[in-house]
Amino acid sequence: MTPAPGTAVVVGAGIAGLATAQRLAHHRWRVHVLEQAPGPRPQGYMIDFFGPGHEAAQAMGLLPRIRELGRAFARADLVGADGTTRASLRFDRFARSLGGSVVSLMRPDLERALRESLPQNVQVRYGCGPRAITEEPDGVRVHLPDGHTLHADLLVGADGIHSTVRRLLFGPQDRYLHPLGFHTGAYTFTDARIHALTRDRFCLTDTLGAQMGLYALGEDRVAAFTVHRTDHTDLPADPRDQLQRTYAGLGWVVPRALQLCPPPEHIYYDLVAQVRMGSWSRGRTVLVGDACQAVSLLAGQGASLAVGGAYVLGEELARADTVAQALQHYEDRWRPVVAERQRAARTGTGWFLPTTPGRLRLRRLALRLSALPGVDRLVATSVSGRPTRAIQDLAPDLPS
Repeated sequence: MTPAPGTAVVVGAGIAGLATAQRLAHHRWRVHVLEQAPGPRPQGYMIDFFGPGHEAAQAMGLLPRIRELGRAFARADLVGADGTTRASLRFDRFARSLGGSVVSLMRPDLERALRESLPQNVQVRYGCGPRAITEEPDGVRVHLPDGHTLHADLLVGADGIHSTVRRLLFGPQDRYLHPLGFHTGAYTFTDARIHALTRDRFCLTDTLGAQMGLYALGEDRVAAFTVHRTDHTDLPADPRDQLQRTYAGLGWVVPRALQLCPPPEHIYYDLVAQVRMGSWSRGRTVLVGDACQAVSLLAGQGASLAVGGAYVLGEELARADTVAQALQHYEDRWRPVVAERQRAARTGTGWFLPTTPGRLRLRRLALRLSALPGVDRLVATSVSGRPTRAIQDLAPDLPS
């Protein structure tokens, strides 16, 4: 006998939180979503959405809208300081190697698709997060900053790598957060010349130690993505100043892109890290997405794993005899998928952002070779990871 749907409080209105809320509401849970930020986050970077999250989105009926919000790129280019293209990868070949099941879209657009899919009775409260959490015999009580409380039969922490829920119930952040030696940033700006240079392609500077990615959006808008190596785990007080100082020497159009960098409140900036935990649940509280399974941008698929993990959690809650059993089944099914992507990220740090001219040349060569038949499938497999039936076993109507 499956547990009767009750009241769920989901902390975090990002990809993992919205996907979890959608799935729980689909299975007749009463859902409250709490988000510390004052509104939907406009900052973010372009993601290639594929893998298990793509399968989950298909099972949830979200793919048509996600594809509508997606953007088409002809290729990805490594660009030198003088503006010349040093190596390219055709995006259609990469997509075919993944069976065509890949959509490129901005992270805020994926959140938008998930937010639009929520039933009207799902409450999303912005500017509101948990001040304290009290575990009770029959559930969890969430204490809000205004003095009110919410009683939940299930509390879901979907509030990212710096999760408040994880800190309040599982312990200090440094116990679980494992920095990988990088910082990353993202912002958008408007410039007609850079827009024209990056139209229909993703451009990545072919540089050592720090690199910037640029891609055109609509109406002369351009999105910038940055990553650089650093041993510092503290975040800068002024991310714009940090970006302008760190990337000033990359050449090409980077100085102009840095000049147009917006004020700090309009910049996404964070360290690149993984979250590794011995258990993802405690009593009636469970973690999803980056709160428990951050793989880092080095591995990719963070958004895919967030949607996939939320789908697995929702389906296990709909099938199991008890909440405790469902949470254990969710972790048993999903942890191996996450562990593989985390291992791939840790072993690939030397190639993600090369530190020597030799490795830089090898990265160019690998990108050129990826255009060869057979090699393209090998590259796609290395990016997507080993096949998993974690989603298909829960959604038998999906095509194999």
